[in-house]
Amino acid sequence: QVQLVESGGGLVQPGGSLRLSCASSRNIFDFNDMGWYRQAPGKERELVATVNVGGITNYADSVKGRFTISRDNVDNTVALQMNTLKPEDTAIYYCNARILRYYYWGQGTQVTVSS
Repeated sequence: QVQLVESGGGLVQPGGSLRLSCASSRNIFDFNDMGWYRQAPGKERELVATVNVGGITNYADSVKGRFTISRDNVDNTVALQMNTLKPEDTAIYYCNARILRYYYWGQGTQVTVSS
């Protein structure tokens, strides 16, 4: 069984930064890819950023140039550095990991961008 635990969410003013972290109970290089998704109130869950086992990253157009996904194989974590945050970034952010057709999700962490 895989457990993913997110941390680092909170309230931040527009233009500010937050760093989310996802701790995995399994070696992160066992996964085909890992990533972050988000779900705002009344909206569907959407991809934010992913990184595959080869280190190739993919970002939603709305966060390109502002967000960076990274891995730490020592701590077995995947982080999402979020800069220049906007009110429209407000959502619950979920960590995701995939092994073949099996998907695992964390419990989510709330990010609120408001003045």
